Amino acid sequence: MPIPFTGDRIILSDLGFYGYHGLFNEEAKLGQRFLIDLQCGVDLSGPGQTDTIGATVSYAAIYDEVKSAFENRRMQLIEAVGQNIVNALFEAFSDITWVIVRVRKPEAPIAMVRGEAAIELHRVRPA
Repeated sequence: MPIPFTGDRIILSDLGFYGYHGLFNEEAKLGQRFLIDLQCGVDLSGPGQTDTIGATVSYAAIYDEVKSAFENRRMQLIEAVGQNIVNALFEAFSDITWVIVRVRKPEAPIAMVRGEAAIELHRVRPA
């Protein structure tokens, strides 16, 4: 088994989505922007050697899974949103051995002038 969180990775950053996740009624009704950063541990030596799309996990397919996991179910906590994304990626792509996902909420309902609230999950594929 590879050492977690080291080695090759596919990275998708600043993925923007509009969603209705949150604890408050206003969040469920009005929605807000969310930003997602993602790293997926995948052995990229095959595609690096062969230059063949079939030898790797498509980042477009990863995006589609993230979008579907984000949009298919309303959740109260961004921790649950992140875990739902991780679960979907492990289910869809057997080549992904670990995932780091950050879910950012720039318009979190707190009195901040600038910045964002965020969580970051580090998960290794269950044995």
